[in-house]
Formats: sequence, structure tokens, C-alpha cells
Amino acid sequence: MVNLKDDERLDYLLAENLRIIQSPSVFAFSLDAVLLARFVYVPIQKGNLIDLCSGNGVIPLFLSARTKGSIVGVEIQERLYDMAKRSVEYNNLTEQIHMIHGDIKNTPKELGHGKFDVVTCNPPYFITPSKGEINPNEHLAIARHEILCTLEDAIRVSSQLVRQGGKVAFVHRPGRLMDIIQLMRQYRLEPKRIQFVYPKLGKEANTLLIEAIKDGSPDLKILPPIIVYNEANEYTSEIREILYGEK
Repeated sequence: MVNLKDDERLDYLLAENLRIIQSPSVFAFSLDAVLLARFVYVPIQKGNLIDLCSGNGVIPLFLSARTKGSIVGVEIQERLYDMAKRSVEYNNLTEQIHMIHGDIKNTPKELGHGKFDVVTCNPPYFITPSKGEINPNEHLAIARHEILCTLEDAIRVSSQLVRQGGKVAFVHRPGRLMDIIQLMRQYRLEPKRIQFVYPKLGKEANTLLIEAIKDGSPDLKILPPIIVYNEANEYTSEIREILYGEK
């Protein structure tokens, strides 16, 4: 049994056989989060993982299907944290996933430096515009714009949390690629894998997946592209497998 509030609904994460609490007016995860959870390297049997800017906990839930390691999720918005916590409880994953309500900038001091094998982050994508341009919905504005967390904050904190040789993975927009690489190297994170996501064949990429190693040696691999929709505007077989577990 789950306690749903206001306009919340209980959605399926089909490929993982899990459920998640979502709200159209507060937060609903996007394909970006799904792709990041599938893209990042994770140790299968054990390890310490942390997801920053967790929203409603979608990435920790997805990661729980790929690893037996311990997973921490950090979310600054109390309403989103509450949704994530209830989703974890509903899926009986409280022994594996621990949600924290707090500012990611405080986590290195609270949790310790170099304590994690893997760090994931789906940060706010957009530099904060003028007040007239920003989303009037506070929950959506904070999730989308660098109001409480900048790209540099997210990368700096990731570097502090991850152990030497550990992995840090982000999903972002291709337009910020040079900023991401510059900041990662500034904070001792060496980019090792990049994958671009395209809405359709022949269109420009609109999503970037990037994974770095703390104090790694330079050796960058560009992975094959992911195409989301086919010519009939239906999900490609690759996306259907990721979302629904279809082979």
C-alpha cells in the first residue's frame, strides 16, 4: 500500500519491474535519467554509489536493478525527497537505497571525501534566466535551472565524493560539453566515455552522456550514438529495450 498525495500517481518502471511515485505538477522523470542509469558503469556485487540531484529517486531505483551495492540519493527539495523515500519503501528497497534530504554541496563534509565508487548526477541543465523567463512552478524551476546548484557545484562535489579511480557520470546537454570537460579536468576527473543521444536519425544530438575517472589517464572513447525515435516517430528497438525490457 502506498500513500499518494495531491496529483501523485504510481507509475511502472517496466524493464526493472519497479514502481515510482510521480507528479505532473511537481516532478516526473525524463528519458535522460533512464539513459544515465543504463550508461554508467556500476559494480555488480558490491560498492558504494551516490546519486546527486535525485529528484523523485528514479536513478537510485534504476541502479538497484543493476547492482547489489549500497546506493545513496541526495535531493534538496523536500517534496521530491518525500516522493523518492516513499517509492523506495514501496519497492522494499530500504536496505539498499538511502535517501537524504539536503544540499549536495554539504555532502562531502557530511558523508566524507572519497567514500564512493560511483557518482551519478542529472543536474539542472540551464543557467538561471531572468525572473520573467523562469518557470513559475518552483519545483520545476529548481530542477531545470541552476538556482540552487550550478554545473561547477555538481562536478566539484562529485570529485570530492568519489574515490581515486572511481567513476563519475553525468547526463547533460551537448551545448555544455566544453564546460563539462573543462570543469571535470579542473577537479581531477578525466573524461573516458562519451555518448550522444539523437531524437531522430539526421537530427542534432540533444543529450550527452559522459563518464569520467578520478585521476584517470587521458583516453577518451566516443560510443555509438543512441537514436530515440524511428521514421514512424515510434521508439527505436534500443529505447524500447531500455524502457520496457523488450528484446
